[in-house]
Amino acid sequence: MSIWGKIIGGTAGLIVGGPLGALIGVAAGHAVDTVRKRPREDGERAETVGQDATRSIAFTIGVIVLGAKMAKADGTVTRDEVAAFKQVFKVPPEEMKTVARLFNAARKDATGFEPYARQLAGLFKDRRVVLEDLLSCLFHIARADGHVHEAELTFLAQCARIFGFTEAEFDRIKEAELGPDKGDSYHILGVERSDDEATVKAAYRTLIREHHPDRAVAAGLPAEMVAIATERMATVNTAYDKIRAERGWS
Repeated sequence: MSIWGKIIGGTAGLIVGGPLGALIGVAAGHAVDTVRKRPREDGERAETVGQDATRSIAFTIGVIVLGAKMAKADGTVTRDEVAAFKQVFKVPPEEMKTVARLFNAARKDATGFEPYARQLAGLFKDRRVVLEDLLSCLFHIARADGHVHEAELTFLAQCARIFGFTEAEFDRIKEAELGPDKGDSYHILGVERSDDEATVKAAYRTLIREHHPDRAVAAGLPAEMVAIATERMATVNTAYDKIRAERGWS
């Protein structure tokens, strides 16, 4: 059964559990047993599926739920944002209504975004790069209308803190998501202008290794993440090339 089929049947709620699983149950129209059939909120896997499968489902649902909460924080849901979500995840047309139900359930839910973000932080506590991938998806949705609004930036910064990123790390992520034309090349690589060539090159190589598209597949993430990882790696390459040209490195 596909991820989307599990969401439709409410099966994902049994697999993921916690706040995310409970919300899936609401969207699917029934209660979810959050005691016997779910992983603990600290990320313990369910016995019925592999850990990678659980994480892949949680990642996908996490983008939907946090995307909905971000839209609520911004005050409006634009067609561009909906289109951007469809770019991140290729949802089959016959299953789009169910995903929309989950999105709307999350948007109308009185619970803040924090419990969902904390659950995701627990599930991916040993895979920080995946949490950065999740932030990338949210940035992709936020900038769909051509501008990341202040309320959206505040929301994303709060998510990053819950995920365990420092302010400096979030600044690097933000600059990379703005793209090489708008972001500062040094911030994109997470280095200082005063750093020497060896330091800059080491930072660049680390980012390329961590964000290579093949890594997203190996981590068990949805296939659509390859496109986002490719875009982010291109941004890192462009930033590094600009620094090389500026400093006259070979």
